[in-house]
Amino acid sequence: MTPGDDNKPDEDVEVAESSASPGEEPSEGSIAASEELEAALREATESVEAREAEGEPTGALSEEVQAAQGEFEELSQERDELLDRCLRLQAEFENFRRRTLKERQEGHNYGHQNLVKDLLPTVDNLDRALGHSAESAEGSGGEDLQALLQGIEMVRQEFLGVLGKHGVTKIEAADQPFDPAIHEAMTQVVDDSVPQGTVLQVLEEGYQLKDRMLRPARVVVSKQSESAAASEDAAAEPEPSPEDSE
Repeated sequence: MTPGDDNKPDEDVEVAESSASPGEEPSEGSIAASEELEAALREATESVEAREAEGEPTGALSEEVQAAQGEFEELSQERDELLDRCLRLQAEFENFRRRTLKERQEGHNYGHQNLVKDLLPTVDNLDRALGHSAESAEGSGGEDLQALLQGIEMVRQEFLGVLGKHGVTKIEAADQPFDPAIHEAMTQVVDDSVPQGTVLQVLEEGYQLKDRMLRPARVVVSKQSESAAASEDAAAEPEPSPEDSE
């Protein structure tokens, strides 16, 4: 150390003392300011740490809420799909119930349709037997044959009664206008005494089961002669007016 260096601390002290203003305590003022700064910094640090500590559970809770919300949306969608499926199944079941009820009703009304159709030729044979026997009885005049005819007629009526009990009815055809829905024309015969298209003769009776046709009636239908048709056409033509003749 040189002699000049020993004098420098004294000079620094003197400068510090001279820079201080009168009435102030430099050393004490600087220490107080440092303690306040440290206290403020400490409070700020504690506040930040407290906020960070409080922010951790809030973030976890937010994640749980989001997860619960996502699960709720999935369950809501699944519920809507199940509800739609339930409504579709209910509609299908209602259609199935109606179809089953209709089939059951049709089975009750028309289940014996084939049996009835098979029995109708028997009725036809009875009708034919009665017709031929009646002609033979009139020619011979035998009482035994008349009694046989009465017995066959009773059987026929009883048989028709049983069919009627099950909903079988005869189609009215004789002297009726021809209806292709229930009549089957086998031939046409000229007859000007009745309107054209009138049923003149029933060759085979027609029958229907309730509102369902089993077989049409086979009939002979009338038609007009050529002269009658020509006269009707002439009558239908308008007469010429005097102006047309001029």
